[in-house]
Amino acid sequence: MPEIIMAGDGKPHFWDEASAQLMRRDRILKKLIPQHNSEWLTTPPTPFVTLARAIVGQQVSTKAADAIWGRFAERCGQMPTPNVIVSFTVEDLRAVGLSKRKAEYVLDLAAHFAEQKVQPAAWSSMDDEEIITDLCAIRGIGRWTAQMFLIFSLQRPDVLPLDDAGLLKAISLHYFSGEPVSRFEAREVAQAWAPWRTVATWYLWRSLNSVAVKN
Repeated sequence: MPEIIMAGDGKPHFWDEASAQLMRRDRILKKLIPQHNSEWLTTPPTPFVTLARAIVGQQVSTKAADAIWGRFAERCGQMPTPNVIVSFTVEDLRAVGLSKRKAEYVLDLAAHFAEQKVQPAAWSSMDDEEIITDLCAIRGIGRWTAQMFLIFSLQRPDVLPLDDAGLLKAISLHYFSGEPVSRFEAREVAQAWAPWRTVATWYLWRSLNSVAVKN
């Protein structure tokens, strides 16, 4: 499950309407949403930093990812820019704790931004699948990472990340009494959430934090 971003400035304009509609449509969300009604998605750093941090955090625990990112930021700056990162070598980035492959991915990401092979300004006029295709052309970014970017950076309202283990776990817990669920079953449950599947997903992620605290 991705890191949950708590209440703060910049609540998405659709958040209140989406939450109200989801509570009317879904008996589980009717219970969950009021438990977290002072929290919402907030705007993260720049697109480049968001994607770089996503690559750093792939396949490691949140604690390990935070530690590596801390060393990365000390070396490269708290808000590193693509033009700064392209001046580093693979070995420079390995020295802060990145694997060779992740170092290569971060450098490729920086090159795509520095050379304007990706155009963040154009994303506002592109649909979700077009942006996913754009991002997946960059080494180290797959569909899950691209969907996390759509949710946490672009705040697209109707993203359903069926490859996310946390979402499947929450659906299993709340809708199937803890029994394992398939992507097909998760998609069926989520039909009622459109066009606000991002918001429903966020509250389900948030519910897992509450379960962890209670346990």
